[in-house]
Amino acid sequence: MDFDALFSGLDRHTLDGITRGSIYALVALGYTMVYGVMKLINFAHSEVFMVGTWAVLGVYTALGVSAGAGLAVVIGATLLALLAAMLASAGTALAVERIAYRPLRKKGAPPLIFLITGIGCSIVLVEIFGQVFKVFFGAPFGRVTVNIPSVLQTKELFTIPGLDLTITNTRVIIIVGAIVMMLALDTFVNKSRLGRGVRAVAQDPDTASLMGVNRERVIMLVFILGGAMAGVAALLYTIQYDITKFDIGFIIGLKAFTAAVLGGIGNLRGALVGGLLLGIAEVYASTIWSSEWANVTAFVVLVVILMFRPTGLLGESLGKARA
Repeated sequence: MDFDALFSGLDRHTLDGITRGSIYALVALGYTMVYGVMKLINFAHSEVFMVGTWAVLGVYTALGVSAGAGLAVVIGATLLALLAAMLASAGTALAVERIAYRPLRKKGAPPLIFLITGIGCSIVLVEIFGQVFKVFFGAPFGRVTVNIPSVLQTKELFTIPGLDLTITNTRVIIIVGAIVMMLALDTFVNKSRLGRGVRAVAQDPDTASLMGVNRERVIMLVFILGGAMAGVAALLYTIQYDITKFDIGFIIGLKAFTAAVLGGIGNLRGALVGGLLLGIAEVYASTIWSSEWANVTAFVVLVVILMFRPTGLLGESLGKARA
C-alpha cells in the first residue's frame, strides 16, 4: 500500500476525483429522475450517455476541427458538439421511453418486465453502434476504441500557492460545467411550474392526475432532461479522455447508478454528493493500490454506506425534495 503517494499529492488526487465524480454525477441524474417519478431503474441510460459521445465525435469530424484551430472556432465547435450531444442523448432517451416503456405501462406490466426491457434496450443500442456501424461505415466505427479529436487544448490557468496544485482549463470546464448544469436542473425541478408537476407525479401520480397534471408529459420530460444531462456528461468526458467506444457507457453507467444509490436514488442533490464521493474514492484507491482496484473500491464504498444508510446519504425522494 502506497500511502506516501496518496498523502504527498492529496490535493491533486482530490481534484482528480472531483473531476471524475462530476461526470458520474451528471449521468446519475438520469437514473435518479426516472426512478423518482416512475420507480424504474432505466438500465438503458448508460447507452444514452454512449450515444452522446458519438454525437460529439460526429460534430468534430464533420467540422474537421482540431486543437490547432482558433479560439472562436474551438468555442463554436465545442458549443455545437454540446448541443448535438444533448439532443442526441435526449432523443435516444425519449425513444427508449416511447418505444419500450410506454407500451408496457399501458398494459400494466410488472416492474420486473420494465427492468428486463431496459437491459434489452441497452444491448440493442450497444449492438447498433458496435456491429451495424461497423458493417455500414467501417473504420473507425465498430468494436474498437475510437479517438476523438482533441479540440480543446489543456492549458495551465494558475497554481494554488502552498498546495502545489495546478488548475487547468479542462478541469475547470468539467467541474464548473457539471455543477452549473446540476444547479440549473435542481432549480428547474424545485422552482418552475413544470418542475412542480414532476414533484407532484413523483409524490402521488394518481392525485397529480386528478389535479390536472399530465403524467405522460411528465414522464417524457424526465427522460428528456435525464438524457440531456447525459449528453452534457458525454461532452465533458470527451474533453477529459478523448475517446469513445460502442460499450463505453457500460462501466460508466454502473458507476453513475452506484452514485445515484449512494447519494439516495430519487434525490437530485444526492446524485451530486454520490458522484463526487465515488470519484474521490476511486482515485484514492488507484493511488494507494493500483487502477485495477478502482472498480472494486466503488462498489465496496456503496455496500458499506448502505449498511448504515439503506436509503443513501441523502435518502429523500424527488417528490419530497425542496429547495
